[in-house]
Amino acid sequence: MDLQYRGVNLQIGNFIGGKFIPPLNNKYLENYNPATGKQTSKIPDSTVKDVQLAVDAAQQALPLWSKLPMAERIAWLRSIADALESQKSKIAELESMDTGKPLSLAQRVDAERSIKNFEFFAEHAEQLEEMVFEMADATNYVARKAVGTVGLITPWNLPLYLLSWKIAPALVMGNTIVAKPSELTPLTANLLAEIISSIGLPDGVLNIVHGLGPTAGQAILEHPKISAISFTGGTETGKIVAKTAAPMFKKLSLELGGKNATIILDDADLEIAAKGAAKAAFTNSGQVCLCGSRILVAESIYDQFLPKLIKEIEAMNVGNPSNEDTDVGSVISMNHMEKVLSYIELAKSEGGIIKTGGKRLRLPTPNDNGAFIKPTLIEGLEINSRTATEEIFGPVASVHKFSTDVDAVSMANRTEYGLAGSIWTSKPQRGKAIAEQIDSGILWVNTWLHRDLRTPFGGVKNSGVGREGGDWSLNFFSELSNICVKDD
Repeated sequence: MDLQYRGVNLQIGNFIGGKFIPPLNNKYLENYNPATGKQTSKIPDSTVKDVQLAVDAAQQALPLWSKLPMAERIAWLRSIADALESQKSKIAELESMDTGKPLSLAQRVDAERSIKNFEFFAEHAEQLEEMVFEMADATNYVARKAVGTVGLITPWNLPLYLLSWKIAPALVMGNTIVAKPSELTPLTANLLAEIISSIGLPDGVLNIVHGLGPTAGQAILEHPKISAISFTGGTETGKIVAKTAAPMFKKLSLELGGKNATIILDDADLEIAAKGAAKAAFTNSGQVCLCGSRILVAESIYDQFLPKLIKEIEAMNVGNPSNEDTDVGSVISMNHMEKVLSYIELAKSEGGIIKTGGKRLRLPTPNDNGAFIKPTLIEGLEINSRTATEEIFGPVASVHKFSTDVDAVSMANRTEYGLAGSIWTSKPQRGKAIAEQIDSGILWVNTWLHRDLRTPFGGVKNSGVGREGGDWSLNFFSELSNICVKDD
């Protein structure tokens, strides 16, 4: 990693019109490594004026970029992917530094997927076929046009992974972009801007504005020249996004929170299911919207399954993110750590029994001031309790018994969220039949986080609006019009 990224000397600028520029108010926010508690950088505390500069740059670039042949925009995506590939190690190091996640996880997931997103949408756009509908006396042609300048607002848990997931389809469909990454995890967005600059992407096509949600984020939502908003983040913030953008008739995609169920049926392979449930609950310290934080277990196997699950959880090594053998790193910040710990205390007051974990973990130097929590499993909670229904977004899971498949479905659906879930069984068709009854956008049978990027991604109820992935992403970032030509 370059030395500029190792200490407190890194002062990040906004990337606007192909240039790195300071915030107009000359105010900065401090950024910290949550695994050490030490400052790593300063980022712009941008305001509506900085957003205006970015929108102006994006609008200026739009006519030429939107009219560029699709093949040329596809070539740009591949150039970005190649450039990211050359910086794969740095991506992983920066993500680990910003989030506190294990370096091995950042290498395996964040870096790989960030590159793959550009490769995938380049290939997918290349295979896009013209839609033609014949009538007896006319032919209908579906034309695709860019939406215009779009706003992308992304979270801190998978920073470049999710930013690239939105940037790639937006670019390939001819849009220009104003993006705001999380103020907690700015480093890989800044690296992407450096890469974009180095390969010569036309100025203003991609602009990155750093800052806080209520200021920089809100300015993006409110700007009349931004035609679409793609947001990934918490449900409460999603409500603000919808309240602001919907009355302005902007296209809107919201991928929000989850309180997902992991269902262990009575015929499941208990060893495999225990490994799967632990992985689904505690990957990235439970800070993935897809994590299975409610583990529902058939009562006939509960007493056999629970010790296996606890064994898997306690085998997870919580430690320095840089160490090869670390499975679980820190949570995102000290404030978030306190929030998660408060839920553990709430669980106790609701009658929950801590089966493992349940406390902050103090590590040796250099992680002695880090925000580490032992993976926590709680038994004895009512399925309708706050702990079992509210999104905690940390390394905390609850375990519950169910008697029948009908009961399992009912318990899985007993939440205001509907994003994801997994079902573990020796009979895949039985798992599929149960999955079809669960109110969630994504269900896995005998696996978790196994993704085909062509498929729709998104939730129902308070987990969001719209779908991403494959054609759904390309359609969101397109305006479709029908041209009906009468035959001679």
